[in-house]
Amino acid sequence: MTTPQTPAAPEAPAMPRHSLLEDAQALATGTLFVALALVLFKQVGMITGGVTGLALVLHYASGWPFGAIFFVLNLPFYGFAWVRMGWRFTLKTFLAVALLALLTEWLPQWLVLGAVSPVFAALAGGLMAGAGFLILFRHQSSLGGLNVLALWLQERRGWRAGKVQMAIDLAILLAATPWVQPRLLALSVLGALALNFALAVNHKPGRYVAV
Repeated sequence: MTTPQTPAAPEAPAMPRHSLLEDAQALATGTLFVALALVLFKQVGMITGGVTGLALVLHYASGWPFGAIFFVLNLPFYGFAWVRMGWRFTLKTFLAVALLALLTEWLPQWLVLGAVSPVFAALAGGLMAGAGFLILFRHQSSLGGLNVLALWLQERRGWRAGKVQMAIDLAILLAATPWVQPRLLALSVLGALALNFALAVNHKPGRYVAV
């Protein structure tokens, strides 16, 4: 009598890959969302987390252009991204960082804001930035720096990128106290919570598999 054979497990389907056009529109849209959020934050004197927040602190403290500071601060992280996340991720992240640096300098010439409610800036800016990061993450990109670390920890350790980023962001917000008024600092925390809430809810391991 023959022993029944255990059927072989079906092979996992290959993950679909984004086209060049899909990646290009994602980088443009994601960085535009984050740039618009930064315009709102800067309009009311708020801060945010990550390397973006560090760049804002230096911008407020020195008056140097935010875009240039942001671009330079990200340079040390590309080697880490290349080793840990691969050349595709690193290249797309470099392009996203460069585009955001340019947009933050160009948008004030294209978009002139009047009075902006700080509460609105915190909530709308945080959610808009979260949506921008989500678009970039889903196309295997980020805005460099500590976002690379958060995304790598999710890929390797299974830690939620939103929760990791939230912890980092709160630490940076506290470090910004000498340059940000207490009320605006509290609203900055609200903005960071809104940003990371959008990520924690929408960016979960295995939910989106295209690369």
